[in-house]
Amino acid sequence: MADEGLVSHKRDPIKASVGNAAAQRRRQHAVTVGKERREALMRTKRLCRVGVSGDFDEASIDDSDMMIEEDQAILEALTSAAVEELKLDVAYQGKGATEKRVNALRELRRFLSRSEFPPVEAALQAGAIPLLIQCLSFGSPDEQLLEAAWCLTNIAAGKPEETKALLPALPLLVAHLGEKSSLHVVEQCAWALGNVAGESEELRNVLLLQGALPALARMLLPNKRSTVRTAAWALSNLIKGPDPRAATELIKIDGIPDRIVRHLKKGDDELATEVAWVVVYLTALSNVATTILAKSDLVQVLVEILDMSTSLQLLIPVLRSLGNLVAGEPHITNFVLVVRHALTGDAIQALVKCLKSEHRILNKEAAWVLSNIAAGSVEHKRLIYSSEAMPLLLNLLSKAAFDIKKEVAYVLGNICVAPAEGSGRPNVILDHLVNLVHGGCLTGFLDLVRSADVEAARLGLQFIELVLRGMPNGEGPKLVEREDGIDAMERYQFHENEELRSMANELVDSYFGEEYGLDE
Repeated sequence: MADEGLVSHKRDPIKASVGNAAAQRRRQHAVTVGKERREALMRTKRLCRVGVSGDFDEASIDDSDMMIEEDQAILEALTSAAVEELKLDVAYQGKGATEKRVNALRELRRFLSRSEFPPVEAALQAGAIPLLIQCLSFGSPDEQLLEAAWCLTNIAAGKPEETKALLPALPLLVAHLGEKSSLHVVEQCAWALGNVAGESEELRNVLLLQGALPALARMLLPNKRSTVRTAAWALSNLIKGPDPRAATELIKIDGIPDRIVRHLKKGDDELATEVAWVVVYLTALSNVATTILAKSDLVQVLVEILDMSTSLQLLIPVLRSLGNLVAGEPHITNFVLVVRHALTGDAIQALVKCLKSEHRILNKEAAWVLSNIAAGSVEHKRLIYSSEAMPLLLNLLSKAAFDIKKEVAYVLGNICVAPAEGSGRPNVILDHLVNLVHGGCLTGFLDLVRSADVEAARLGLQFIELVLRGMPNGEGPKLVEREDGIDAMERYQFHENEELRSMANELVDSYFGEEYGLDE
């Protein structure tokens, strides 16, 4: 039976029906968020300016070779001429034919590498693709194969329709990932396929049908650093979904789970970053992958990286991977984060480190992970509550940017509720709620109520309901009124969102009706 996309039923929300929807949204959007953040750091598709092989002296492009924008028309003309020269050299069968083809390919490749926006359209219009496919034929010299694959790599880094032009070349690129090809050729072909996979779900599906996934997965098994790094990057593009079947197929390949953990543990930051993005998509999309990885040493390795690494590009996917693991089914969370186990305490401390970071993205990601842990058992809630995270979370709720405040609010809200039987309102964990309210969190939640963000406003109203219902000695309504909470809720009296309007009006009517204040 095909593995289905993950739907989290674990998050233990402030209001059950609304919170379960939030949990499902968060899990389904894990890939989207990861992709957006990744593309802010590195392009999903990458130009190749420095060759995968150090054997060829002309494989790199000097900064002085880069073309400025004004030279683009000249570059396009030179590219068209280079394709015409390649046509002649491919047709030539006389003495020195191979050398002539390699030189022509190298010239074309240099033009396709000399601008931030390579003259791909000019190359395509001149008929480059059929020529490059011919140059990829089996039995060709490695240098010719490498140069042809390099040209295709940079063409694939172009616009969507330009990337799609590689369709006729894909079978040969996949075939050259086989064991008979040299490592340099394999790596360059993998780079080209990674660019194609990063373009669209349609092209990913084509590559999957042509057998690209097992071929790329085999590249994770050797220990050559650059080959593994390129393969991991290409695989992360190939399995990013939204269909989960590729992620499930990858994790089932013999030796892959162990290699993933090994490369994360032993690799340098660049290699570990690429492998961590593979883990992000595996754990975001596939129940099978999440279960297999949860039983490995992955969580321990992720926690160690969080504790030791200072690389922002590595920490982001590591946090995302850990968050995905604990956003799964309750038994997985309880398995990977055993209460009173040293690893669980280490995980909380590593997340505290990220909450202290000067990088806002680490603050937000760490809060997201903690919100999933806080949605677990009462023991997990108490673990966070008794940790150094609490004053940091309260400070972030008060002073951080809005998107971080919202993630922090999920943590604090979930810490204050315990599961209720059936579909009733969740039970209040009284000591948590009292101490958080007295610690000043009410103002932050009312700021969410006043916001234009529907999800944040809903979250704020849910917490206000907890305060009104749960604070002892009838203290809740007075505290809310003191913070101008009545006015914040009355803004929803005629709001277009029916759910928010109903929630706010019900709270005002129930706790601030005609009899409010008569007993004073």
